[in-house]
Amino acid sequence: MRIRKGDMVVVLTGDDASATPRKVLSVVQSGDKVVVEGVNRVFKHVRRGHPKSQQGGRLSREMPVSSSNVAYFCSACGKPTRIGMRLLADGRKERFCKKCDASIGVISPAPKSATVPG
Repeated sequence: MRIRKGDMVVVLTGDDASATPRKVLSVVQSGDKVVVEGVNRVFKHVRRGHPKSQQGGRLSREMPVSSSNVAYFCSACGKPTRIGMRLLADGRKERFCKKCDASIGVISPAPKSATVPG
């Protein structure tokens, strides 16, 4: 999954589609859905005395949307874009913007070189 928690994304389709970037709150474990701040809000009806709401009523919360319906928002070029992966010369792996080629962040550190004891 290329979109991670804390990334800014733009919702492309659905009722909440807009050009304003929003923050990813979490990524569902299967990896094909993300929870985005203020998108796909539903009401959960709760009885009185429930631990989440002592007075009861309707709790508003976000539900997951498909990751294919969102695009990463690049802060460098200011546009929604796709994310690529590449290996650096020192062996580190990083994410990058496919429109402006800007680095988004390192994913994994450089592998430790295998030394033979002897």
